[in-house]
Amino acid sequence: MDRLLRIKISWFVNFLKILHDVFELFGQSIFYLFVRPYYIRDIIIQMHSIGVRSLPIVLLISAFTGMVLALQSGYEMAVYGAKMYVGSLISISLVRELGPVLIAMVVAGRVGSGIAAELGSMSVTEQIDAMRALGTNPIKKLASTRLIAITIMLPVLTVIGDIVGIFGGSIIAVSSLNIPSEFYWNTVVTSVTFEDITAGLIKPFVFAVIIAVIGCYMGFMAKGGTQGVGEATTRSVVVSSILIFISDFFITKFLISIA
Repeated sequence: MDRLLRIKISWFVNFLKILHDVFELFGQSIFYLFVRPYYIRDIIIQMHSIGVRSLPIVLLISAFTGMVLALQSGYEMAVYGAKMYVGSLISISLVRELGPVLIAMVVAGRVGSGIAAELGSMSVTEQIDAMRALGTNPIKKLASTRLIAITIMLPVLTVIGDIVGIFGGSIIAVSSLNIPSEFYWNTVVTSVTFEDITAGLIKPFVFAVIIAVIGCYMGFMAKGGTQGVGEATTRSVVVSSILIFISDFFITKFLISIA
C-alpha cells in the first residue's frame, strides 16, 4: 500500500508540475507579445502556414459534414414531417458546435503536430539552446508568434468552414430532399441568432490557445532524438484533442447558464 501511495503521490506531483509549466509557458507567450522585437514577418509566415495551407482540408471536411448532416437529418426529420426545417438544424449545429470542434481537431492534427515536431527537432538538436546563447528569446521567437498566428487564423477558418458546411447542406437539401433553395436559406438566416454566432466564435479562440500552447510545450520538452520528437508529436495531438472536447463541454455549459 505504501508503494502504491507513493506512486500516486509522485504521479500527482508530476501532473501539478506539468500543469504549472504549461500555464507558465502560456503566460510568458502572452507577455512577450508586447515586448520588442515583434517578429511581424514570422507571425505572417505562421498565419500563412496555419491558415492558407489548412484551407483545402477545412473546405473539404466542412462541405461533406454539411452534406452528410443534411442527408441523415433530412430523412429522419421527414418521418415527423419536419424535413423542410433541415436548414435550421444544419446551421445551428455547425455554427454552435460541429464547425468549431471539427475544424479545431483538423488544425490540432495538422498544425499542432507540426509545431510539436518542428520545435521538438530544434530542441533535440540543441538549436533552442543556441538561440539562447545568441541572445534570442525562444519563447518569444517560437511560441508567441505561433500563438498569435493560430489565434487569428482558427476563428477565420471556422467562419469559412461554417459557411461552406451550410452551403454543402443546401446542395443535398435541394437535390435529394426537394427543399426549395429559397426556403432553405430563409430558415438558415432566421434560425441563427447572435448568441449562436457568439458561441461559435468564442470556442475557436479557446481551442487555438490549447493547440498552440500544448504543441509548443510538447516541442520544448522533447528529448531523446527522433524517437522523442515522434512521441512529442503524438502526445501533442492526443492531449490537444482531449482538452478541446473537455473545454467545449464547459464553454457550452457556461454559455447556456448565462443565456
